Amino acid sequence: MDLEILTDKLLDDYIKSVSESPLNKINKIKKPESPVDYFQFHKSVSSVYSSKIEGEEIDFDSYFKHKFLKVKTKPDYTRKADDLYSAYDFIDNNRLTFKNVQKAHSILSKNLLPKSQQGLIRNNPMFVINSDDKIEYLAPSPEKVKPELDKLFYDIDFLLNSELNPFEIFYYASLVHLVFVKIHPFQDGNGRTARLIEKWFLVEKIGQQATTVQLEKNYYKKLGEYYSNIRKTGLEYEDLNYSKSLDFLLMTILGINEQE
Repeated sequence: MDLEILTDKLLDDYIKSVSESPLNKINKIKKPESPVDYFQFHKSVSSVYSSKIEGEEIDFDSYFKHKFLKVKTKPDYTRKADDLYSAYDFIDNNRLTFKNVQKAHSILSKNLLPKSQQGLIRNNPMFVINSDDKIEYLAPSPEKVKPELDKLFYDIDFLLNSELNPFEIFYYASLVHLVFVKIHPFQDGNGRTARLIEKWFLVEKIGQQATTVQLEKNYYKKLGEYYSNIRKTGLEYEDLNYSKSLDFLLMTILGINEQE
């Protein structure tokens, strides 16, 4: 494929590591007994667990009661998860382009960033600090962010207009997540946005049933692996080695097994 930043070099190993088509796996997922819309339920799962990955103190039971049973909670308790839910609503009816990613980021960062930074590409250096207060990743310099995003969204557009088999769809969805989070284009909310984009790519390619893939919950349940697998590709953007990303790329597709 004529790709500028994404790679298909791990695709053969990826397919060999998966025993069954992800679409077959999705079709086996049992619908939960719930008084609410099936897809709304799954959006709420996505919103809560993507928030929890970022350290938000919220649990699914409380959010479910707030969202669907109108049980009152303190506004601050659900605000960021509500914003994320609105962003998951947004991806249902909007094409995956960077302009729309900026709009989605504005929605999900409403209570995360000042308005002047919502949906805007950063113009400052960016690094990720771990729980030991040490720098564990150095993102690309400000002048390189837009060119790298242009490459990524050229590839995304190319893939969205290409015929892909189910394995390729899930492979590239996860790879887009990883590359986006490595570019780290926003002041905050990059992880939430990257997970949203992975889901968005799936929605574009396989439709509404992609909403039922609980990739956010899977990442939260395997949080140590999630961050470890992201780190495996390298500590500085200039030296990233995506040939070491197979473990990350397999997380979502193998995680579907645990939903059955």
